Amino acid sequence: MNMSFFRSFLFLGLLSVAFCQEHSDTDPHLFPRPLIIELPQNVEPQCDSSIEETRLRCTGWRVAGEANNLSPWKTIPDECIDYVKDYMLGRSYEIDLQMVSNEAARFAKSIDLKGDGMDAWIFDIDETLLSNLPYYAEHGYGLEIFDHAQFDKWVLEGVAPTIEPSLKLYKEVLRLGFKIFLLTGRTENKRNITVNNLIEAGFHNWERLILRGNEDHGKTAVAFKSDKRKEIMEEGFRIIGNSGDQWSDLIGSALSVRSFKLSNPMYFIS
Repeated sequence: MNMSFFRSFLFLGLLSVAFCQEHSDTDPHLFPRPLIIELPQNVEPQCDSSIEETRLRCTGWRVAGEANNLSPWKTIPDECIDYVKDYMLGRSYEIDLQMVSNEAARFAKSIDLKGDGMDAWIFDIDETLLSNLPYYAEHGYGLEIFDHAQFDKWVLEGVAPTIEPSLKLYKEVLRLGFKIFLLTGRTENKRNITVNNLIEAGFHNWERLILRGNEDHGKTAVAFKSDKRKEIMEEGFRIIGNSGDQWSDLIGSALSVRSFKLSNPMYFIS
């Protein structure tokens, strides 16, 4: 008897709740608020999720490039323009440059120089000592196909700013007694403007500035720089360190004891 009464009471209670939920929108003063609030199921923030996925994919693409795991490419991926822009203008790029500079300096200090003036360190110039970021900011941060004529106009202005962590490393390497060779893909007809730009940016007292001559026309960057390193070694110099933003600055033949790759997701040179 008691069990039957309990079941009837429970049924009436549930019916009352359902009735209140059904009519609560009609007059909130007559019916109490629902006891159970139903939330939408399986709702994902599609916009934020898509942005994060793009960021992760672009980070993966950049890291693959820095590790020399990408096939040759001419422009950055379309979807990565905002990522590359934010990276180049933000703290991440600056911190990455500082990391490489500091590691290179630690290595340089660990070397027992022979004292005969034949221990050498090679620096590339563009995106290693001098930054062309003002130019690339006007050309999609690498989204546009590289235009040699337009870039040459920028170079001839001679206003490329200093990459500060590299200047710090340069001064330290010079202080330690290394002979510094500047090995660049710039052509010989840009020697004077390059020298002036380097001096204005704070670089002094290098041993030699090596640019592409007529005899180097048609050579890949790897072939050109390998040939020039070989010539330096044939003079008796020991190439201890080599700093550059492209793998083509660092690989090939006649290699340094240790190489240091600076970050650059804006362009690729083979």
